[in-house]
This record gives sequence, structure tokens and C-alpha cells, in this order.
Amino acid sequence: MLDFFQSLDEQWLLLINQAHNPCLDVIMWYLSNTWVWIPFYVFIVLVLATKLKQKAIPLVLLILPLIVCSDQLASGLFKNYFLRLRPSHEPHLEHLLHYVNDYHGGMYGFISSHAMNVFSLSFYLLFTVGRRIKGLLIVLFVWAAAVAYSRIYLGVHYPSDVLVPFVLSIPLAYGFSKIYALILAKYYNDNQFHPSKIS
Repeated sequence: MLDFFQSLDEQWLLLINQAHNPCLDVIMWYLSNTWVWIPFYVFIVLVLATKLKQKAIPLVLLILPLIVCSDQLASGLFKNYFLRLRPSHEPHLEHLLHYVNDYHGGMYGFISSHAMNVFSLSFYLLFTVGRRIKGLLIVLFVWAAAVAYSRIYLGVHYPSDVLVPFVLSIPLAYGFSKIYALILAKYYNDNQFHPSKIS
């Protein structure tokens, strides 16, 4: 059974990675570059501040520990426990892959930190401000999916490396949305917020 899923993983990886062209190479390279997204993060903070006023302060401040937990879960726990080679370091695959700027990534790839972080942020904002800022949520999930896809395109992750973080990020993001709800209740006298309703 595991061999079947591994084979499927490799087939989808090669299908995505080999559908490359010079234009996509540039796009996917920059999609995977964390620093490129700083203006986008600033834009998100400005939107939250405009919509939520003072209640945006704890919401934004919780993003840092959320991402730290997300990143440590992916890089500190999963990668070190499973020790699954990235496809770009897998002997029977590495010569079949197309690389952009000769980028191969670190040795181990399960699970993708990029995917874990972007999906954690997206679900966190879905659970906290989903009903109030629907347009932002659409942009966030398109962005998260694009970043995750770029990791496969670049040949440094299998599809399962980004699909598992999609699932794992949900309870993590929900937990932080509950913390946000407790802060609102205690310091803002707001007991109306319930993340379980995806408000």
C-alpha cells in the first residue's frame, strides 16, 4: 500500500515538475521566495487594522507564535522524525527533475515548511475574520495554494509533502483562533466571537 502511494506521489510530482517553461520557472521561483511576500504581509496587516481597529492588535501579534509553532512542527518535528528525502535528493528521481537556478533544497522534505506556514496563516484568518473579510480569504487561499504548488514545481517536494500540512494546519490554526477568542473576552469584553462558527 505504501509503495502504491509513493508511486502515485512520484507520478504527480513528475507531471507537475516536467510541465515547465521559462516563464513558469520565473513565476514559481518567486512564489517560493518568502521575502518577495513582505509587501503582501504588510497589506494583510493594513486590511486587518482597517477592519478590526484595536482588535487587530492581538490578532496580528498571535501570527508570530502561530508561524513559529507551524515551522517547528514541520522542520523540527516531522522532517527530523520521518527523514524522508526530498525528491531532489532521491537517487532514482533527482536526474529526472527540472531544477530552477540549480535549487535543490535541504536534505529532507516531509513535510513542507512553506506549505505548513501559508496554510496555517490562511486557516487562522479564516477562523478569526472569515465572515468579515471574505475577499481577503479568497486571496489568501489562492496565495497559499500557489506557494504549495511552486514547491512541487521546483522539484523539492512531493504532493503529499504539501497536502499533509494542509490538513495539519487546520487544528493548529483553530487552536490559535481560540486563544484570540479568549483574549477578546478578557481584554475587550467581547464574548461574541466563536471561532467554531468561522466568524
